[in-house]
Amino acid sequence: MKAVASQIVQQMPPYLFSNLNRKKETLKKQGVDIIDLGIGDPDLPTPTFIIDQLIKELEHPENFRYSAFNGCPEFRQAVSDFYFKHFQVEIDENKEVQTLIGSKEGIAHLIQAMIDPGDFVLIPDPCYPVYKMAVHLAGGKIFPMPLKAENGFKPVFESIPIDVLKKAKLAFLNYPSNPTGATVDIEFFEKAVAFFKKHGIYIAHDSAYNLVTYGDYQAPSILQVDGAKEMAVEFGSLSKAFNMTGWRIGYLVGHKEIINTLLTVKSNLDSSQFLPIQKAAAIALESDLSFLKERNAVYEKRGKVMCQALQDIGIETGPLKGSIFLWVKVPESMTSASFCERLLEEAGVVVTPGTAFGDHGEGYFRISLSVPDERLREAAGRIKQFLMK
Repeated sequence: MKAVASQIVQQMPPYLFSNLNRKKETLKKQGVDIIDLGIGDPDLPTPTFIIDQLIKELEHPENFRYSAFNGCPEFRQAVSDFYFKHFQVEIDENKEVQTLIGSKEGIAHLIQAMIDPGDFVLIPDPCYPVYKMAVHLAGGKIFPMPLKAENGFKPVFESIPIDVLKKAKLAFLNYPSNPTGATVDIEFFEKAVAFFKKHGIYIAHDSAYNLVTYGDYQAPSILQVDGAKEMAVEFGSLSKAFNMTGWRIGYLVGHKEIINTLLTVKSNLDSSQFLPIQKAAAIALESDLSFLKERNAVYEKRGKVMCQALQDIGIETGPLKGSIFLWVKVPESMTSASFCERLLEEAGVVVTPGTAFGDHGEGYFRISLSVPDERLREAAGRIKQFLMK
């Protein structure tokens, strides 16, 4: 029989978290108490007012029909209103908003919609793995933009070779960052827009963590930059912002032609998200966002607990200003992979090796703050015991 998988699928590495889940489940069956600080899946509940709206929408039979391919009017209007209230950016809900079945799906389909075989895509390294996998599936070529501590985990655009810039069509950015937790100010986006516009390269900014911020920091939108909508789009997600990972609802906003190009692909491949979910998500975006203060305070406290616990055992951590992740240096004499594998097997703690996000993730591991304080303290204690062996 011929091979079931295409060559392009055969060449894909397995999704990292699938392997971690298998190892984790094996140890659980052996009776090991696993503390999972791997996948960033919030343990906090979706706000009650959003759930209540979903229940109301389920009472209307017309909501059980197909959605418009670009999403229902209520959700697109809510996205537009959110951008005006939160970022003072005007968005045309009919031409500049595309509803997504979660931003992960949207990222993959956007690359498929824009990239021809051989086109270069500029990708942060380390980064959310979906960027790379989607470029691979589209037959594109990846050029990594290293994110280094000495540069605040921001790419140095000027270091990209001219021959690559000539062949590149799209550049990805992601702030607050997964996995590094790094944040940027509007001046960074101004520089990015000016640089990539000069070279005729579109920007896709993944802003999945824009409402998960701490202290007085507020994540900016790239669309706040003058002229950004002429060459940039921005992904948003309700997954982390509203503790709605399983609901699978997000959006893309910005450049009209890019939005329409994505719509062409999606209208042929899916029929948008279930209408009650879209309409409940609209209520979330139209809310006063007051619940965020309490929710973000929970994550901020967890971050401080874990940072202090790690510092007490001599492990360096960076500042926490955004996202639900800590980007932590691996102890000397260990690689990212060996540290994380041994930590799981010998201490029952799941963390993600930095190399899962790219070659420049070597020397780091990622901690998710999606477990309660006491489990974070327990995890830090186990890490300490592991290092003292």
